Amino acid sequence: MSKPAELGSLKIGSYILLPVGDQPTGEPCRISEYDTSKPGKHGAAKARIVGVGVFDNQKRPHVGPVSMQVHVPLIDKRGGQIISITGDQIQLMDSETFETIDAQMIDEEVQGKLEQGQTVEYWNVMGRTKIMRIKS
Repeated sequence: MSKPAELGSLKIGSYILLPVGDQPTGEPCRISEYDTSKPGKHGAAKARIVGVGVFDNQKRPHVGPVSMQVHVPLIDKRGGQIISITGDQIQLMDSETFETIDAQMIDEEVQGKLEQGQTVEYWNVMGRTKIMRIKS
């Protein structure tokens, strides 16, 4: 579900798993701010990042040495068709495997614009599904 990477190798727009108190694995976040400091008298160079949650849009700050090992989530981007919409529950059929997936997470960009029969792009990240955009 994730792969290791050095904190210094990431940049703005990359994805990272940032720790959250109640989750052992962390929350997938997109890096919105990234700053490094020079190595000083008392240690290695530090990286300061701010990540915005993919699923909850919460800002999460993180500071660590640039050589620190962090986890980068593996994002499975797929296409599917909306079968049914019931309240906030959306049922999708994958375009390749024809399996049905239940999704509740919707990006603000497509909120209220979804209709039955539309083709959408959805992301499967850390076992959770989120509809990202409408395909034309």
